[in-house]
Amino acid sequence: MINTKINTGRYNQLSALLDYPVEGFARKIRDIQLYLDEHEPDCGAVMNGFSEFVTMLSLDEIQELHTRSFDVQAITTLDLGYLLFGDDYKRAELLVNLSREHTLTGNDCGYELADHLPNVIRLLSKLNDEELKDELVKKLICPGLKKMIREFDPENLAKKNEVYQRHHKTLIDMPVHYGTIYQKPLYVLLALLRDDFGVEDLKDDKASGFLGAIGNEMNIEG
Repeated sequence: MINTKINTGRYNQLSALLDYPVEGFARKIRDIQLYLDEHEPDCGAVMNGFSEFVTMLSLDEIQELHTRSFDVQAITTLDLGYLLFGDDYKRAELLVNLSREHTLTGNDCGYELADHLPNVIRLLSKLNDEELKDELVKKLICPGLKKMIREFDPENLAKKNEVYQRHHKTLIDMPVHYGTIYQKPLYVLLALLRDDFGVEDLKDDKASGFLGAIGNEMNIEG
């Protein structure tokens, strides 16, 4: 039976964790940290390192870190459909269906696509259809988050950097001490969603990872 008492409204605030940083980003992160410390202390403890670090960086530095994590020579992508399906027709179908739901709920996707993780997290907070929420979490968001988190593992990171180095000749520097710090908010979101929606352990599907997708892209471009 689907739990209709889940507080999905909080995910509207939590979606800011992975938005591209703009003015006021550090303040939003501090507010989220305070919320987690009060209501979800275990997740608050995980997030603390990220929150403290964000307050130490300039906005330009945070933006560079976000870009290096999710965009240019990225560790992973925030586009759930691409992460799970690549350029398969299934992603096209997903984008159409998500776009319809974004429109119906008045969820503004900005310049990002309909399957961009922060947009889908915000959609979750606006939907009234409990079955659709449950399906989004269990079949799209949680499997996508688990893949994103795995892409930060040192072995996967080293392999991606080899691909980028071979194709681009120059590798964008990644800070040694905090280059993978965006893994923390990903962990927090996954933990909260799995607890809220009773998501069981997910199968570790290694066949369609981000590394394989970027490798194929590089081959096509080359």
